[in-house]
Amino acid sequence: MIRNCLFSPLQPYDSGMMNAGGHHRIYWEQSGKADGAPALFIHGGPGSGVQPQHRQFFDPAHYRIILFDQRGAGRSEPLASVEQNTTWELIADIEQLRQMLGVERWLVFGGSWGSTLALAYAEQHPERCAGLIVRGVWLGTDEEIAWWAYGTQTFFPENWRRFMAYLPEAERGDLVAAYHRRLMDPSPETHLSAAVAWKSYETACTTLRSTGAEVLDASPHTLAMSRIMAHYFVNRAFLQEDALIHGAERLAQIPGYIIQGRYDMICPPKYADRLARAWPRATFEIVPDAGHSAFESGTVARLIAATEACKRLT
Repeated sequence: MIRNCLFSPLQPYDSGMMNAGGHHRIYWEQSGKADGAPALFIHGGPGSGVQPQHRQFFDPAHYRIILFDQRGAGRSEPLASVEQNTTWELIADIEQLRQMLGVERWLVFGGSWGSTLALAYAEQHPERCAGLIVRGVWLGTDEEIAWWAYGTQTFFPENWRRFMAYLPEAERGDLVAAYHRRLMDPSPETHLSAAVAWKSYETACTTLRSTGAEVLDASPHTLAMSRIMAHYFVNRAFLQEDALIHGAERLAQIPGYIIQGRYDMICPPKYADRLARAWPRATFEIVPDAGHSAFESGTVARLIAATEACKRLT
């Protein structure tokens, strides 16, 4: 029987702050079974932070569930900081966290940007991955960044027009760069306004059935998500073009699952398909009635099925 809902809510039994590189302090937590099979959840964004519901993708009677907020995100400090914030420094943070918690190998689970970081980590440290689950695959290529900024207008023209119209006409030739300048501006009036416009656009395109009118508060966490995401976009995710596909041979001994919404407008399915062809050991499943969000019912069911199937690996 396929479970089509999350596991029951639960609270961490342990949490703390890890001193990472430079001025960064990383929030981490553990929940579920203290002596269970370790499972690491890697959040998306970049910059979104973990949510309590992320614990609920894992059976707490089996898994030792480990969550952390990446640099500048969630409860990590300082919030919204992009200094010393690169893909490679995040990979180093994951390894530092693994060693600090005494984990030999773990199941690694990541969605959207979390899939990018999970793949980059697994390709650098395949011996530490008992299994790998990725959802809403994003490979960090120039084509994918251009799709996010311009391609989505094919399906969400009204949302894209609002996103574009926020900027003066003279700056609309490179939307990502223009937003990045505003998001990095020291004036709260400038960077918070840009953060709301950026995150509202992203959110409106996330689910299969969007209202098209999502508006967010000008909060520090909205700034963190928007600023860090723009920072990674202008720096091409700190990856060489197609690096994750070229490195996929290092996943050859890692079993895993690729879960992809058919109508994902943030991370179109063609990139998940490219990954599946480069990583033949993975089981590739397209959810027929889902967009990008991890919390649409069909996607939840397939992700839960994947974590259940991975019990045999851990």
